[in-house]
Amino acid sequence: MATVVLAGGGTAGHIEPALAVGREWKNSHSSDQLIFLGTSSGLETTLVPASNFELQLIPRVKISRKPSITWLRIPLDLIASVRECKKVIKDADLVVGFGGYVSAPAYLAAALSGVPIVIHEANAKPGWANRLGALFTRHLAVAHPVAAGKFSKALLAGLPLRVDVAQAFRASQSNWASARMAAKTRLGFASDSPLIFVMGGSQGSVAINAVIESAIEFMNQQGFSVLHSVGKNNPLPQQKGGYKPVLYVDAMADAYLAADVVIGRSGAVTCSEFRALGRYALFVPLPIGNGEQFVNAASLVADSRAEIIAQKDFTANYLKSNIAALLSKSADAPIQGDGTDLHASEKIVSLGEFAMAK
Repeated sequence: MATVVLAGGGTAGHIEPALAVGREWKNSHSSDQLIFLGTSSGLETTLVPASNFELQLIPRVKISRKPSITWLRIPLDLIASVRECKKVIKDADLVVGFGGYVSAPAYLAAALSGVPIVIHEANAKPGWANRLGALFTRHLAVAHPVAAGKFSKALLAGLPLRVDVAQAFRASQSNWASARMAAKTRLGFASDSPLIFVMGGSQGSVAINAVIESAIEFMNQQGFSVLHSVGKNNPLPQQKGGYKPVLYVDAMADAYLAADVVIGRSGAVTCSEFRALGRYALFVPLPIGNGEQFVNAASLVADSRAEIIAQKDFTANYLKSNIAALLSKSADAPIQGDGTDLHASEKIVSLGEFAMAK
């Protein structure tokens, strides 16, 4: 029996791929012990236990995006986090990391303990934690081709899909048109009304929410249906006409399938799930970070399944002037989804098996 530690916490973008790999590992190695690392402030505190996996909490290393006096605490916080990680990792057979603040101390603890490391990079531009971890291993996997650096030679595995998204793709293959119509009906929207699905990531987006709320009256006048995921920490607007706001969408696979146009951030997981099930998207990349969200959506734009707009240009007036064109492009886009990422979890598990055998 092997012990595998998976490090990927904070946002759904790190947690969901880790959970997908964890499920695939359990499917092929039912007797192995799987332990997830996380912090008390991340979504993993609910998502990991809900998936029936063990979760061990470690101290979070807080790093502000802008220079701050709090940076003086980083070395002490990192040492404390690595120390706690070592307690979990020292007897493990493998560490699989997915980036983010949880992964960096896990990689250091694994290197100090002599435990093999596998790294999966979801974004088209590798993050700092995974670049750090790549110093200690050659067992790397990516969701997108990377132009330079160690990740340019990584296994092109794709991005592990959530169970519901993978199941929806398989179920839709026989008749995509019927599957999309059935999903719209299950969500409670009229089959003859164009549906716009709006989301701002797992936490929601204040900027995107404000634009949509300013355009509600116009959308209703045009006879459009709008499913708006505002985020659990944001106020819930009033439902009006075909506009349906929710704090969170549980049936995400149905939302991707049913939507004629998806409007949202272009995080790696969103792009991957949309690629599998979606029709056409307008992506509004997060304007902070290292620009990875602009790059994540590039292949979808190249395939004529999406376009990108900067947040500063995404306004209610823009939406009113362009929504008809977006719906027209959706009608011309392929009816079927794309199964590129369907076997990503299996590929990462195989890479992990290879790393342990070395």
